[in-house]
Amino acid sequence: MRPGPPIEPRRVTLDELRLWVAGRGKHVLTFLGYSGAGYETPDGMLADAEAVLASHDPDRVIVNVGATAIGIGAVYVPARQRGFETLGIVSSRALKGNARWSPAVDHVFVIEDDTWGGTDADGHLHPTSAAIVAVSDELVAIGGGDISRAELWAGRGAGKPCRFIPAEFEHELALRWAREAGRSAPSHFASVIGEAAWRFP
Repeated sequence: MRPGPPIEPRRVTLDELRLWVAGRGKHVLTFLGYSGAGYETPDGMLADAEAVLASHDPDRVIVNVGATAIGIGAVYVPARQRGFETLGIVSSRALKGNARWSPAVDHVFVIEDDTWGGTDADGHLHPTSAAIVAVSDELVAIGGGDISRAELWAGRGAGKPCRFIPAEFEHELALRWAREAGRSAPSHFASVIGEAAWRFP
């Protein structure tokens, strides 16, 4: 894990973030996926992530996830164990919610944003998602909801290497949320991105 005092997130503009990333001189590998919805098989998700990490050089790559340890954020631990520098880019909403950063993230950057990310009604990326896509050289989604889908599609549209690995969100949690909200129980737990793996290009 990262030694020293708790990490201090830095508020930055997109231009400032671009400048910082350029200064690192590394390929930015971004993992997308479920956050609070969790994974039905977290060990399977980590195995998929480990396989991706194994194909990259820690000296040349910085791993970007979502700054916290929940959901896809669990990828920070094996990334740090393999010697990767780690990065997190989050919405300013995370500061209002007293987010807890992963102990395995080295740098956390905060983008001013009234949303968690994704797209607006016109299909334009909100600031946080726009920043993530802008500085990423490669995007890998392991499952994921609407925000992950928006970022993965945007990365693909920009011609960046993208990959989707199917994964279901946590069944029991989804059922409990439905009960608490008075909704019908879900019967489908696959990602909105799809059920078949793919790569681009």
